[in-house]
Amino acid sequence: MPGLLEGKRLLITGIITDASLAFHAAKIAQQEGAEVVLTGFGRMSLVKTIAKRLPKPAPVIELDVTDQEHLDTLADRVREHVDGLDGVLHSIGFAPQTCLGAPFLDAPADDVKVAVEVSAFSFKSLAVATLPLLSRGSSIVGMDFDARVAWPAYNWMGVAKAALESVNRYLARDLGPRGIRVNLVSAGPMKTMAAKSIPGFTDLEDGWNDRAPLGWDSSDPDPTAKTVCVALSDWLPATTGSMIMVDGGVHALGI
Repeated sequence: MPGLLEGKRLLITGIITDASLAFHAAKIAQQEGAEVVLTGFGRMSLVKTIAKRLPKPAPVIELDVTDQEHLDTLADRVREHVDGLDGVLHSIGFAPQTCLGAPFLDAPADDVKVAVEVSAFSFKSLAVATLPLLSRGSSIVGMDFDARVAWPAYNWMGVAKAALESVNRYLARDLGPRGIRVNLVSAGPMKTMAAKSIPGFTDLEDGWNDRAPLGWDSSDPDPTAKTVCVALSDWLPATTGSMIMVDGGVHALGI
């Protein structure tokens, strides 16, 4: 029986370790029949080592989403491995430490600009960079953490995620006429390297399982990764500009 993503060519960004949500999305995508190309930033040797833990070998391309040359050459570098793309996963976010955990009122403007550029503007940058590879029916998916409320410690990263949610809507508007869907998958708190870098992350995580109607296991990435794969598949053909919640149901409650 063909897999959910049989024959799909996907670009997966944001793998740092095998605990990354992007890694698990890539793993399940391969298991569902996709051909995957990965991007990494900074510690490329580490990313290439982690890539070898996937079910099938996957090429790794260097991508700094704040480097215009990287963006301008991305399509050609992807073409060295696949002749086009059916889907793109944006799993990229960063904020300086002054923007996380520290007093919200103290973060300097330059640090906030970095957080917004890397975590929100890059969604647009990646979409534009991969547009030459995408055709009607393609899907772009971004990773989110619900920014409709103010969370403990999340501070300016929460503001950057709110910007990401807005970028998602505008990208959906502008790419819809090309037949390209754009959506976000908003996960509950997960035990990833990115989460560990947030001072006070346990304040977000504590009690989530108790509040979630379905329960929540912050050490199990599969529910989120599977949802990403559904969003990258052909099974949501009329869904765009949406934020798909994968948090055990916490978002639906007034607590």
